[in-house]
Amino acid sequence: MKRIMTRSYMVLIVALAFLTGLGLLGFRIVTQNAEWIQKPYNGHMSATDGLAGAGTITDRNGVVLAYNNSDDKRVYHEDQTTREAVLHVVGDNSLYISTAVQSMFRTDLTGYNFALGLGLPKSLKTNRDVQLTIDAGSCKAAYEALGSHRGACIVYNYKTGEVLCSTSRNSFDPADPPEITEENEDQYEGVYLDNVVSSTLTPGSTFKIITAASAIENIPDIYERTFTCTGEYDVLGNKITCESAHGTMSFKEAFAHSCNCVFGQLAIELGDEALSKTAEECGFNGKPYSMSGIPLAKSTVEIKGIDDNLLAWSGIGQYNDLANPAHMAMICSAVAQDGVAVSPYIIQDDGDLLGKLGIETNKAPDVSMLSADVAAKVRDLMREAANYYYNGSGVSIAGLNFCAKTGTAEVGKGKQPTAWFVGFCEDENYPYAFAAVVIEGGYGLTAASPVVQAAVGALVSGSSY
Repeated sequence: MKRIMTRSYMVLIVALAFLTGLGLLGFRIVTQNAEWIQKPYNGHMSATDGLAGAGTITDRNGVVLAYNNSDDKRVYHEDQTTREAVLHVVGDNSLYISTAVQSMFRTDLTGYNFALGLGLPKSLKTNRDVQLTIDAGSCKAAYEALGSHRGACIVYNYKTGEVLCSTSRNSFDPADPPEITEENEDQYEGVYLDNVVSSTLTPGSTFKIITAASAIENIPDIYERTFTCTGEYDVLGNKITCESAHGTMSFKEAFAHSCNCVFGQLAIELGDEALSKTAEECGFNGKPYSMSGIPLAKSTVEIKGIDDNLLAWSGIGQYNDLANPAHMAMICSAVAQDGVAVSPYIIQDDGDLLGKLGIETNKAPDVSMLSADVAAKVRDLMREAANYYYNGSGVSIAGLNFCAKTGTAEVGKGKQPTAWFVGFCEDENYPYAFAAVVIEGGYGLTAASPVVQAAVGALVSGSSY
């Protein structure tokens, strides 16, 4: 009898496990069918280039970036440079760029229906066209300004969240995709990665925005102090250096000079807990943000428990600090907007787009990063840096008033530094936050600022198609 009971229990357990698994499978079929159908390895989709019957993708001005011709073949913008400039936003036929619109929203573009799959006639399919917020002319201008360097540029409206420029390099022509082999793989390194949303890079002195915010919040007399820079600062037998001796200066002047010695000292004084807290409040180490459902790579700062030497290097944006370009633009949005970062989005919301596509395209909730007081003071520091140094060095962003911070991140191994330029325009008509990064480009001022100048210049002048 005991043996029969044991077997009965075993049969019951197996039956329950089977029913639970069946229920889970049914739940996943209903909730994740769209995700499954759009995978690049889906045989049916790949047999039709994955984009059979796909709708048209346009920029904010109605410029057609991708469409299907009468033979149902995917066709991209007529200008090659534009095709390359928007590749990582639009995507290509391979669908290997996982964050591109053609990959992320393929089911909606192709009119996929859960009940009937892809078998619906075109007359019964829902509207499959997608309008983006980007300006193709601005993307092209920034892409050209990147030159031969890998890198990225994002410009977005920090009041509305609309992404106006998003371009990434290395790239290729989706109308004539390359065959990547062992012989040419260096030439096409990173071509399937959108550096705007998916890369994390050493931020260099742009991280001083975070260190400055932490100092304002945690060091009560920071504005009354004076600092002396002799050109080098010794920490545990290691030297942090500046390009020149800045002499005696205030906190504001130290930020404008981007003084490594002062900010290294401030990082040590703040300590790992206070600096980590400010960084994490600004989005480092936390849950990744998103842009129209497209995940942004997580920026990270790993400083808890490290020694003073490494902490000093982290405070000036070196050591293990890593930042995502779109996230850095969000931080600048927070500085511009009393501490609240407006979340970016790249799919146009024209009031009924959600119903048309059946997907959530509106921006994610806004993010509180800094107090209004701290944001105002950091804004003043970035404005002072622009007025004191960048304007005097010939940087002009379409003639607009702007606040900014450069970064020149040393990456070692005999490579040129990675150049950054981040900030925002103080103009009611052009409330733009921006971030540009040029990998192995050299100095932020000379390599990265021209990329932003080109992108914003195209937006302000209206030089689109």
